[in-house]
Amino acid sequence: MRVMAQLAMVMNLDKCIGCHTCSVTCKQAWTNRAGTEYVWFNNVETRPGQGYPRTYQDQDRWRGGWELNRRGRLKLKAGGRVRKLLSIFANPLMPSIQDYYEPWTYDYDRLFSAPMQADTPVARPRSLITGRPMKIGWSANWDDDLAGDPSPDPVLRKVSEQVKLEFERAFMFYLPRICEHCLNPSCVASCPSGALYKRSEDGIVLVDQDRCRGWRMCVTGCPYKKVYFNHKTGKAEKCTFCYPRVEVGIPTVCSETCVGRLRYLGLVLYDADRVAEAAATPSERDLYEAQKSVLLDPHDPGVIAAARACGIPDDWLDAARESPVHRLIFEYGVALPLHPEYRTMPMVWYIPPLSPVVDVLAKTGHDGEDAGNLFGAIDALRIPVEYLAELFTAGDPEPVRAVLRRLAAMRSYMRRLNLGREPDESIATAAGLSGAQVEGMHRLLALAPYAERYVIPKAHAEQGARLEELGCSLDYDGGPGMRGPFGEASGRPAPVAVENFHALRERQTGEHLDDADELRGRVNLLNWDGKGIPDGLFPRRRK
Repeated sequence: MRVMAQLAMVMNLDKCIGCHTCSVTCKQAWTNRAGTEYVWFNNVETRPGQGYPRTYQDQDRWRGGWELNRRGRLKLKAGGRVRKLLSIFANPLMPSIQDYYEPWTYDYDRLFSAPMQADTPVARPRSLITGRPMKIGWSANWDDDLAGDPSPDPVLRKVSEQVKLEFERAFMFYLPRICEHCLNPSCVASCPSGALYKRSEDGIVLVDQDRCRGWRMCVTGCPYKKVYFNHKTGKAEKCTFCYPRVEVGIPTVCSETCVGRLRYLGLVLYDADRVAEAAATPSERDLYEAQKSVLLDPHDPGVIAAARACGIPDDWLDAARESPVHRLIFEYGVALPLHPEYRTMPMVWYIPPLSPVVDVLAKTGHDGEDAGNLFGAIDALRIPVEYLAELFTAGDPEPVRAVLRRLAAMRSYMRRLNLGREPDESIATAAGLSGAQVEGMHRLLALAPYAERYVIPKAHAEQGARLEELGCSLDYDGGPGMRGPFGEASGRPAPVAVENFHALRERQTGEHLDDADELRGRVNLLNWDGKGIPDGLFPRRRK
């Protein structure tokens, strides 16, 4: 057993109000520079809908993620090294800018420089790519609040015709998405240059900008399409899980600014030796349970001993025991992974939405909070169970029903307590929980303070090197990197931090800077304890 640590996230979709605050703050923090105008590390999609980029879930078209070969072993859907080498200069499986959207600005100067006239001047849109006037026809948030035309939704195509017929009077909910920081990342295995890597110490998937050669195979390999290409720098970019923040114990920007407080951050432990075996589970409907089986119990003495042998510090083990993510997945059993059928084993999990079942029941004249009514209405929800199953359990509705029953039981059980009645243990038992578990789940989902929602251990500067010494590193079949005459030597790349914001501003506005290293203004934040600004952080102007 090779125990590794993974920072993970759970999002409670019942609490997402679609305000897009997380998207805006993430964009302002990480993608506010040239070449990233169309890039949204965090975006909030209206479901059903086409998503961003358009129909990214249609893997018959985009060929992202993994599949099983004839011998039952994992292989990349987009093909192995030979196919990648044949298409390395012209990749037909990569989304075009039209599948994302052509970013634009407005001719604001026209508002101020237009001569006196009878009509109010108009600021017409101009492309940020070509600089020419353009017509706006699509964007990352085009389907917001509409649920759009149901026909292009790849998930909706898989569910029954009855669900499609009831679409207009049925359902709409919000789905926030970031990079999944998967246990078995297909983007890492797809990179010919070995630029993408998964950090051994915390499982965050990053891009080494020095190694990246702009082949864009990572964009094809990621089934969630959360790796982007910066057309100005010629490099790949992706969500970094705000690692300069989490390394000092601060939550990600999207979590910190979330209005609905729907995000939970914590540490989970997993057996790295079993990842490939679990991802190769033959039946797609068994992948959810297979992924859970890879995650380990942080209270188990055997797991604790194995974790210490792999160099995981004691304060990280304490954080794993207090992790809200582990509790939501195992103790309460209400969190589900997004599209486990992609076989990447994603580590951003979701609590499916139960709303608005109470309002629907109340309109029929029944008690909307009564346990019997709630349990009976699970299969009659305005958000069909079949649709949620296609998103979170590869089409198996039973785990989704179990989660919704637990959420319904929590509502009914806590309502009795709030009305001053005696607790009814039968409500909790019917959902497979105890009364104490229901009260604990209610506290975590509705009342938990900051420190309980975000349990993030601080990084140890020596941890990554220590894991390497103990042989607890990560590698992937087919990657990272393709060795041979047409690919760079892979090896494990040294971590490279994202550009410091002040250095970035200098680079964008300065006329002349020193050499390439100073131009980037980078600092290895793994060796920074957060107590001061390291020397050499800011680039110097040429005299």
